[in-house]
Amino acid sequence: MDISIIVPLYNEDESLNELYSWIERVMNENKFSYEILFINDGSTDNSWNVIEQLKAAHPEIVKAICFRRNYGKSPALFCGFERAQGDVVITMDADLQDSPDEIPELYRMIKEDGYDLVSGWKKVRHDNKIMKNIPSKLYNATARHITGIKLHDMNCGLKAYKNEVVKNIEVYGDMHRYIPYLAKEAGFSKIGEKAVIHQKRKYGVSKFGLNRFVHGYLDLLSLWFLQKFGRNPMHLFGLLGSIMFFLGLIAVMVVGGVKLNAILNNTPAPLVTSSPYFYLALTTMILGVQLFVTGFLGELVSRNAAGRNDYKIRKEI
Repeated sequence: MDISIIVPLYNEDESLNELYSWIERVMNENKFSYEILFINDGSTDNSWNVIEQLKAAHPEIVKAICFRRNYGKSPALFCGFERAQGDVVITMDADLQDSPDEIPELYRMIKEDGYDLVSGWKKVRHDNKIMKNIPSKLYNATARHITGIKLHDMNCGLKAYKNEVVKNIEVYGDMHRYIPYLAKEAGFSKIGEKAVIHQKRKYGVSKFGLNRFVHGYLDLLSLWFLQKFGRNPMHLFGLLGSIMFFLGLIAVMVVGGVKLNAILNNTPAPLVTSSPYFYLALTTMILGVQLFVTGFLGELVSRNAAGRNDYKIRKEI
């Protein structure tokens, strides 16, 4: 099979028939063999009924999953990736803002240019400039700096992957925003970008608010930490703890040395415990010990984790 198209959706019943017809036209024009996986993320409208009708009319092409409740986009993509059979996997949103006309070129970039992943770039957007465009630019600039992946639109829903890529990454929580980074960390480094047409929303309303940018930054920090120190937490916590402990110890010795010097020279000196520096130094030592112990416990958990030796092997002969 040439292409698997994964469409996660939530309350998009008005657009589904039109989206299917659009995809069908593009696929037939290019003579692709394909499947469409609709992942209904707990919709409360008529979306599932529409999908059932499409399945009845096109049983060989349409496949679908219906969650009991709304879990989010990452779980939907995870389930879609598990079931995708095509050589190239395309993800796109169901709101008609992603154009199926982009699929042939995305497919070509994977098959002929040899990209592992190609991410869409909505170069010209039709969203609210203040509410979406400006926060999106700031978010993507930060993501580029931290991940080292030079994409203009890390979170674009329209992406193409080699099948091998989606079988070797785990999308969880809200990590769909950082699939290119997950792919890079899994060893798929040839990541490209294609400017794509961004359509105006035709039906319904956006399901994402400004809180996604706050969550996005927090998720990015979590992902960076897990990738850098997930297997060796002692490298971070042990180092920071040791530095803080020895800085505190040196400070305590200085405070004590000042007191001892005053005693030896028979000069009046205040009590050590009356100095605020003594308590700051003591607090620093305690925090250092706590960080060190945190790293030690994290190391024990990491060493006993089920996936501690789960390495991605490319080939074996």
